[in-house]
Amino acid sequence: MRPDLSTPLRSERLDLLPLVPEHADELAAALADPALHTFTGGHPATPEELRARCARLAAGSPDPAETWGTWVLRLRADDALTGYVQATVRPGATELAWVVGTPWQRRGLATEAARALLAHLTALGTTTAVAHIHPDHHASARVAHTLGLRPTPHTQDGETRWRAGLSQP
Repeated sequence: MRPDLSTPLRSERLDLLPLVPEHADELAAALADPALHTFTGGHPATPEELRARCARLAAGSPDPAETWGTWVLRLRADDALTGYVQATVRPGATELAWVVGTPWQRRGLATEAARALLAHLTALGTTTAVAHIHPDHHASARVAHTLGLRPTPHTQDGETRWRAGLSQP
């Protein structure tokens, strides 16, 4: 049975809202800085590109063995979308990802959002979390470390695999 990853989540400063195509325009503006692609490659998505991507993500994985969840981050104080967190739940491990727009970085929002997501996933039964982080992306490494993930010797596409075993509530 696939876990339900469509639940809105809340942290101290953020509302984590399940991604829908209607978020595309505001999210594209929040993620428009080309510097966000320094470690991942590519370029900022146009609103049209992001709308198509949002629709694909919201439709869910075509693989019955995995479930996708993506939540946009709404900073309540600014009433603004600031980024997103993602989870790909597979048998054996759940992969996490986080992105926060440049204007909102260095405030702990990625850590706060990823922590809320990880708590939700753990409550759903996730026992192992992984993230793939470029070795020079020190900010993402700090987020992973704060979440309890540790680097492993494994790499994929030039990124280090970070891993944590999780305690069930």
